[in-house]
Amino acid sequence: MTEKEGRVPSGGALARRVPDLGALELLLAVARLGSLGAAARELGITQPAASSRVRSMERQLGVALVDRSPRGSRLTDAGALVTDWARRIVEAAEAFDAGAQALRDRRDSRLRVTASMTIAEYLLPGWLLALRAQRPGTAVSLHAGNSTVVAERLLADQADLGFVEGVSVPPGLDSAVIAHDRLIVVTAPGHPWARRTRPLEAAELAATPLILREEGSGTRQVLDAALGGLARPLIELSSTTAVKAAAVSGAGPAVLSELAVGEELAMRRLVRVPVEGVRLARDLRAVWPTGHRPVGPARELLSLTRG
Repeated sequence: MTEKEGRVPSGGALARRVPDLGALELLLAVARLGSLGAAARELGITQPAASSRVRSMERQLGVALVDRSPRGSRLTDAGALVTDWARRIVEAAEAFDAGAQALRDRRDSRLRVTASMTIAEYLLPGWLLALRAQRPGTAVSLHAGNSTVVAERLLADQADLGFVEGVSVPPGLDSAVIAHDRLIVVTAPGHPWARRTRPLEAAELAATPLILREEGSGTRQVLDAALGGLARPLIELSSTTAVKAAAVSGAGPAVLSELAVGEELAMRRLVRVPVEGVRLARDLRAVWPTGHRPVGPARELLSLTRG
């Protein structure tokens, strides 16, 4: 057999020669019910539309399929043969559809989320509760880490949707801004900065050892960018909660998300220190691998973040 003889017809050519599934289902209904009108009613179409579809199928195949008479519709010999073939195609299509639905059900039964610390601790719990109300059967797992870890897990197919807080989108990921945040400088009430009357300037902030998140975190990226990479760590900690606890204990000033310290500020366990000349605003982003838009529960969670 030559290469030309063994070549599978292109999808376009095959589609022009093989009737679509709707037409094949109509032919099967005519064979089963013995009436074009009854077949049309079963499939929810008009009899003229059914007749037109049969004629179109006959022109496409080049053979007569149905003999019509006042007593009903009868398959021709060619029509009976084509009906046998059609039955196999429709059964294969039904198996294909059932398999695809099983894949969707398996996908929709779980959701793997990865998020940087501030979003994981202060925003995601509310979003996930709202998702549970919509999808009580979906099991959700959440992995919290810094923005670098979030990107690594998404690119390794260990998560379906991620959230980051940094100054840029990690390579290999697409994103959508879902919220805005601001970093603020805080300290315990006993620290000298808690009593100052004029704002801190960038040089003083950069010259002072601070309680900081670790490198690779979104919070650290924003601060380093704001200070030209000059931030000095007094202590580096891997969670927002740990940074906050160290600041409350009086260990030193810290830079944290405004989202994370509302309760401490209200109860005067921490004091906000005004700063000028330093850009500490940031976008919070949902992220996913480039070219793979979220689907199923991940898409629903993404829509909830924008509500």
